[in-house]
Order: sequence, then C-alpha cells, then structure tokens
Amino acid sequence: MQLVARRMDNSRNDSSLRSAAALDEVSRLPNGARFFKCALQVNPYGYVKRHTSNQNYSSESDYNKSMVDALIDNGIEVIAITDHYRVSGLKSLQKAATAAGLKVLPGFEAVTKEGVHMLCIFDSTRSQQELERIIGHCGIHDESVESPVGSLDVLELLRESRNWKAAVIAAHVAGGGGLLKMLKGQARINAWTSSDLLACALPGSASDAPNELRPIIKNQNSDYKRERKVAVVNAKDVSDPMEVADPGATCWIKMSEVSVEGLRQAFLDPESRIRLASDPQPEDHAELLRMKWEGGFLDGAAIHFNPNLNVLVGGRGTGKSTIVESIRYVLGLSPIGSDATNAHNDIVKRVLRSGTKISLVVSSHRPARREYLIERTVPNPPIVRDENGEVLSIDPVDIIPRIEIFGQHEISELTKPGAARTHLLERFLDEDVSIGQRKIDIQRQLAKSRSQILEVEKDIGTTEERLGALPGLEDTLKRFKDAGLESRLKEQSEIVKEERITSIVPDRVAPFHELLESFREELPIDSTFLSFKALNELPGAPTLRKYEPVLDDLSRDLERVGSEWQKALELAGERTKEIDKEWTSRKQGVQEKYEKILRELQKSSVDGEEFIRLRRQIENLRPLREQVKLRRATMRELFAKRRNFLVEWEDIKAEQYRRLDKAAKRVSRKLKHHVRVEIKAAGDREALTRLLRKRVGGQLAKTIERFEQLQDLSLTQLADSCRAGSETLREKFGLTPTQAKNIADADPSFFLEIEERELEPTTSLQLNIAATSDEPVWRALEELSTGQKATAILLLLLLESDAPLVVDQPEDDLDNRFITEGVVPKMRDEKRKRQFLFATHNANVPVLGDAELILGLVATGEADEGRARIPRELMGSIDSQPGREMVEEILEGGKAAFEMRRLKYGF
Repeated sequence: MQLVARRMDNSRNDSSLRSAAALDEVSRLPNGARFFKCALQVNPYGYVKRHTSNQNYSSESDYNKSMVDALIDNGIEVIAITDHYRVSGLKSLQKAATAAGLKVLPGFEAVTKEGVHMLCIFDSTRSQQELERIIGHCGIHDESVESPVGSLDVLELLRESRNWKAAVIAAHVAGGGGLLKMLKGQARINAWTSSDLLACALPGSASDAPNELRPIIKNQNSDYKRERKVAVVNAKDVSDPMEVADPGATCWIKMSEVSVEGLRQAFLDPESRIRLASDPQPEDHAELLRMKWEGGFLDGAAIHFNPNLNVLVGGRGTGKSTIVESIRYVLGLSPIGSDATNAHNDIVKRVLRSGTKISLVVSSHRPARREYLIERTVPNPPIVRDENGEVLSIDPVDIIPRIEIFGQHEISELTKPGAARTHLLERFLDEDVSIGQRKIDIQRQLAKSRSQILEVEKDIGTTEERLGALPGLEDTLKRFKDAGLESRLKEQSEIVKEERITSIVPDRVAPFHELLESFREELPIDSTFLSFKALNELPGAPTLRKYEPVLDDLSRDLERVGSEWQKALELAGERTKEIDKEWTSRKQGVQEKYEKILRELQKSSVDGEEFIRLRRQIENLRPLREQVKLRRATMRELFAKRRNFLVEWEDIKAEQYRRLDKAAKRVSRKLKHHVRVEIKAAGDREALTRLLRKRVGGQLAKTIERFEQLQDLSLTQLADSCRAGSETLREKFGLTPTQAKNIADADPSFFLEIEERELEPTTSLQLNIAATSDEPVWRALEELSTGQKATAILLLLLLESDAPLVVDQPEDDLDNRFITEGVVPKMRDEKRKRQFLFATHNANVPVLGDAELILGLVATGEADEGRARIPRELMGSIDSQPGREMVEEILEGGKAAFEMRRLKYGF
C-alpha cells in the first residue's frame, strides 16, 4: 500500500512538474511593451577626452568598463551613445555594453547652423558607414574640428530625420545650446511647432522648466500651441560613471522592442510610454501572468500576459470569447444574468469541451508577491497550487478576490436597478474590515434578542392562560371556608403548602448537575495546538511550549474542582433525602388525621377531598403570579437591551451610508466631465416588501407602493408605530385604515423583524451626453440608451481597483464617441495601476488606449475539427511592425480601407 501511495504521489508530482515546465515555456513568449530604463545621451571616451577635464581613466577600455558597471548598477537597460557629429569612437563602448547585456542605440549629437543641439538616434543595425554618410549630409566632413556646426537648420534637420529613419530629441532644450534658448521669435515658433519635433530633453519634468519656458513645454502658450505636446524625456550628457545615478540623466521608456520605432511611438504617446524620475512609480497589482490550453478549440495555445493593457483581436470565431470565458471558468466565477450564464455554459460545453485542461498562473501582491498555479479540467472543479506545486485548500477567488470578468453584453446587466449598482462603489471605499464583522455581530445579537423576547412572551402568555382559572378556584375556596372546612382541614392545607416547598428544592439543585456535566465535557483542556509538531517551525517555539504545562496543571486543578463539586451535590442529595424522609413521616401522621376527618365529613355529605384538591391547585397556581411579574421585568430588560442594539444597528447602517456617499462623491470628482453618482439612504425597499408579503399577506400592492413613495423611511419608527396601533400607522405613514389595520394586527414578532431589516442604499447614475467641448447635458441612467448606460457602468468599472478587469467586446454596448472621449482616456490612466484584458473589434481600444500587448488570433478548420491559435509573430505592441500590420488588417479593414477613410474624412 505504501508503495502504491508513493507511486501516486510521484505521479501527481510529475504532473505538477510537467504543468510548471509548460508554463515556464509560456513565460518565454512575447508579452508586449514594458518600461526600459534608458540613458539616451551617454558619451564615448573620445568625447570625454575632448570636452571634459575628467582624466581619471588610463585607457578607453578602463572608461568603458567603469561606465558599463555604473549603468548596470543603476538598473539601466538601454543606452544611446552620442558624440558631436562623430560615430567612429562609439564602437568600443557599444561592444562592451552589448556584451554586458545592454541594448545599445548608436547616434550623434548634431549642432544646427543656429547652434541648436539635437540628438539623432538610430537602430543598432545601422552601420558606421551609413551614419557617417548622414553626418556628411549635415555638412560635416572634418573630424579634427572639436565642436563642428552643421549646415542644416533645425527645420531642415527635422525633415531629413524622416529619411534617415532616426529618432530626434531636442537636447537640453531649456539650457545652453537648447532649442528654446538658442532660437527666438518666429524661428523658435516654427521649430517648436514642427510636426517632426517629437521629443525634448530636460533634467526634470516640464513643471521644473524655467518660468518663461514652462508654458511652451506644457503646450499652454497659444503662440506655440501644438496638436500634440512635445514629449519630455530625462536625458543629459553622461561622461562620467558617477553621473549615471543623476535622476535627470535617465528615464523609463515603454517599448516591446528596443528600436527607433519604439522610441518614436513613445514620443507620440508620452503619457502612456514615458516615465520620468519625478513621476510616481507604477502601482503593484494582482495579475494574470501566463495561460495555456490542452485540448479543445484552443489546444496548444498560450498567452504571456502583460501587466497593463492586453487586447485580443481577430475575426469572428477565432476564439476571443473562448479566452475570456476560459479565464472565468478556470477561476470558478459565475456570470451575471441568465443570458451570460447560458453563453458561458455553451462555450464550456461546445468549444472548450470535456477533458480540456486550462492552466493559469496568477500573482497576488498582498501581503507579499506570490505566484499560484490554477488548473481546471472540464468538467472538474479548479485546483490551486503554490509555487512548490502543492495543492492548497483555497479557492481561486481567494487569490484574486476582486477580479471582474464580463462577457459580451454582460455589462448591461449592471445597468439594471438594484444592489449591483451600489456594489460597484465598494471598490472606492476606504478599507474597513471591521464594519462587516460589526454588522454580522449586531445582526446576531438582534436575532438572539428577538428569540429571547418571543420565548419570554410565549411563557408569559402560557402562564397567564393558566392563571385565568385562579379567580374561579379562589371563589370556590371561599365558599368552602364559609362552610367551616378551613379550620377543620387546616393541618392538611398546610401540608399542601409544605409539599409545594419540598418540590422546589430539586428544581433549584438540578441546574448545578447540568452545569457539572457541561464543565466536565470541556476537560481536559485541549493543548494539541502546542504540540511539538505544531510549533516545530516557529522560532518562538521554546517560549510557546511553556503554555502547555500551564494548561495541564489547570486541567488537573479543575478536575479536582469537579470532584469536589460532585461530592457537594451528593452530600446535598443525601441530606435532602433525610429531610424528605422526616417530612414524609410528618405527612403520614397528618394524613391519618385527615382521613378520619374525611370519614366524618362524608356522614354530613361534605366532600373534604375536593377542598384539599382545590387548595393544592391554588397553591400550584399562586406562585405563577410572581413568575409573571418576574417575566414582565425580564421582558422590560430585554427590550431595553434591544434598544441599545438597535441604536448600534442604525449607527452602523448610517456609517456605511456615509462611506458610500463619500465614495460616490469621490467617483463623481474623478469622472467629473462624464459621470455623476448619487447615493440615497435606504432607497431599496425590497427587503421590507418581501417581509410584508411573507408575514402580512393579502392585498399589499397599495401598501408597498406607499412605502416605495416615501422619501425617507425609518424601520425603527415603522416598528414602533406598528406596536402603537393602526391610528399611529395612518398618521405617520399615510396608510389607509384597512392597510394600517392589517399591519397593526400582525404577529408582534413581525415588528421585531422589521427592526432587524436593512434597506440597502440605492445608487443613481447620470451620464454627460454632450460632446467634450459643449456644455454638460446630464441624463439619468434610466433615460439613456443601452450603449450610454453601459458607458456609464464601464467608466466606473475602470476606476480604482488593483485586480484585473476582463471584458469581451465592450464596444458592442458602447457608442463609439464615448469610447474615444470617455472610456479610452480613463483606461489609459488606470492601466498604470491594474491589468486590463479586452477582446475587441474596435481599433480605438488598442491604438488610442496604447495597448502594451496585442494578441492576434487566427482559426483554421470547421466546427468541431477547428482550432484557434495565437502565432508568436502576432504577440506584440503597436511599436512592432507585425503589431501595426495586424491592427491595420483586422481592425481597420486593411490598408486600402484605412486609406479610403483617411481620404474621405480629409485627414
């Protein structure tokens, strides 16, 4: 058996290792654009010898080694090597840096005939001869000149750079030799507004530029206004390894491939692709990392996800929706609404198919970054493995608890009235883990309070019902007394009273027998949590183990207490028996006299036995009067305690509302030109409606309508009014006499349940349907088209979360203008903080959203024999040639269609 078990364990381990190895292969797939730390103005040794007094290096190789070491130590991955119109001295530094794993772009620093310094950067594939020909085109033919000035002016150089296929940066733009310092008047305007000028270099951000130049760089000066801002990069001469650490010398540029085209795309979209030293660091967030399919329509397909914006593109039937639903399926998540559920189940059954295995690696970032492997084989449940391949007893949702996945048209489900809208705001709440637990605790207390009140109320009712017979019995007893039986049967009457006392003693002792039994059930105290095995890996184990003898000694002491307790009860029992025996002897003596009296009374046709029976009944009932008083006092105490619970319950609900209201205002500020959000406390009356239908019944339509119409509704006030009666209900809530009577006549337990209900807040959304440049026109969600409703919801979904958002074809429910003016800009802002995955046919999403990873899907075959795949060459970003061609062909309809639209639209 042990051998079989070991083989089974080995089999499981082998399977886990195979899965891990396969997913490691996936990690080598392209995953699009990422940030590279770049130093774009590194000077070679020849520049240092000519222009600096730094002669600390005995040779060029010594300088190169020190520079490369400094670059690596500072995390720099990409450098551009530049010298004044020289490229012959770049080769040795380029070779040393490349050997160390750095990406190197060759270039030169041009000085135009106006004296403006411009960095010209080229692809690593360009030869020295090509660059020297370009330098010659600039009018430079003699390297003996220390700082040559070219024959081209700024505009000419910028125009020529297109033919050179160079990335050009206006060097130290606000300093000596900078474009904005060297040029004046119209010449400066013309140069700055040239469409060929894409980037400028500063040692800091645009906000740090000199006062007179800051509006120009920020594109706020009307004379220098551009359609697109000039990108700002941090770059400056680095001619000493010590200068590498200067924040103004480096910046982060996002590229899928280090190339001139990568730089150009970054300069065209700096908000997305350039990060300066002064910019905030990207926020850590949960991620989908790698995914692989074995079997089904996507058999053999794999994805290496990007941390930011991922976009799936492809013709219809190529598997985009299958990928989205695969993610949902492997995570064990349920769709919203019946249509989405049916679509999901259909894809699992017909496209993924039974036996298909989906493997997904995810990362959780709190409290520390860890990776998990989630596997699911159709139709089995998912399993979660840790980094060692061990199966964990947790659900996938425990790892990424706030991930959101929406299939086609599923977002529209959130546009329907109800709690779902309000739940959208929960991500914007300041985290307070205590409030949920406080709600659970107080609800439990209220439910317990209700049970206690109802139990005491029932006890009082039963007791009062029994006491109802007492007045009649006492009247009959009075007639017996008047007949003289009281004096003749006095001793037997007293025995009846004494008998009642003897029956009370066991009742008083019985609870202590029950307590002793419960007490002994808890012994000995469980200390297995302090065992050697349990504490073995804890550094504080020697100290923690000292608790064990404490609990052992306490167990022994309590065992002794239990024994003493048992002895005390046994002694009390023995003494009670002796007293019972003594009293029984007295009772027998009295009984003999009583029987003699009864025989005498029978001669007079008087039933003395009935008198004693009556006395016994009365003696049994009279204590119940005191019991009712005690129960009523208990009831008052329970209601007083409940009032405190209700105050706390209302405080918690009010606190939760205030937090939601604060979140709504926060969202409205973030989406101030697009969406407004308002919260209404206790706006959802559905909980009260369900309770009325369950507990009151009858014709409730008008009653429910009345409660729906009330602007404000306090359930505590409603419950108090129910207890006060129908008149109060009519006065306070405007109910008709019949409505009020039906509710007031309900069981009192109904009023307690009313107090415990929670009326959820309702969320109202308004969307600005006006164009960006027009005055806002706000419309409530209920007044909007389906596409406009989905736009408002999607804008909320894009905001403030650290978990992935997956949406299948959002454009199906959105108006195109709202995609470009609302959704895409917000997506660009938020993708720094979270991961997105969109399947789309709309080019605006990957292009204007600047997707870091675009995945092109293709399908072959028919029906069940068909297969989808994601070719490696179709995994990239817009800065790669295949990526651009893929977007152009699939989303724009091909180059001819794109050109036709461009001509028709006149741009």
